[in-house]
Amino acid sequence: MFLIVGLGNPGKFYKNNRHNIGFKIIDNIRDTYNFPDFSKKFKSEFSKSEFDKNIVFLLKPKTFMNNSGLALREIKDFYNININNIFVIHDEIDLGQGIVKIKNGGGHNGHNGLKSIDNFIGKNYNRVRVGVSRPSKIYKENVYENISNWVLSDFTYDEKKQWLDNTIIYVSEMIVSLIKNQSDFCDKNI
Repeated sequence: MFLIVGLGNPGKFYKNNRHNIGFKIIDNIRDTYNFPDFSKKFKSEFSKSEFDKNIVFLLKPKTFMNNSGLALREIKDFYNININNIFVIHDEIDLGQGIVKIKNGGGHNGHNGLKSIDNFIGKNYNRVRVGVSRPSKIYKENVYENISNWVLSDFTYDEKKQWLDNTIIYVSEMIVSLIKNQSDFCDKNI
């Protein structure tokens, strides 16, 4: 069994925020690989399918970012999912836009969603870090000097066309391929 979790905040206001890139990738996986429609379960939007005799769960926690661990613990405990078979997709400000790295375990680097997950299930899950960059590297406007303002701001039209759409497709395909091939998940740089 594998669990793919996309981090984000629920609601229309947050839909296109940088912080919601995990939700965007989960939606793409569901659509591309014909998962059933989401149902509400485990304090989340939840879907389940099968790839090459592996059961795969998709999860978008509806607990808001700071409490993502609550939803993960519920589904992990209910299905007894091995922590090494959990992939958490999240925004990463310390990577350039569109850069993707997979890492098993590690620290939360100030990311409140990861901090919550670490507290509820431990640290040895796979982190799919999707770069959204830091505000000072892209915009010099004062409004984005605060990291919270940056990750809670929407992707621009240019970002969507230049890298976001392709990155969402790439990460979706890469995760499904890793699960189908059951290759070594740890510390991959994309």
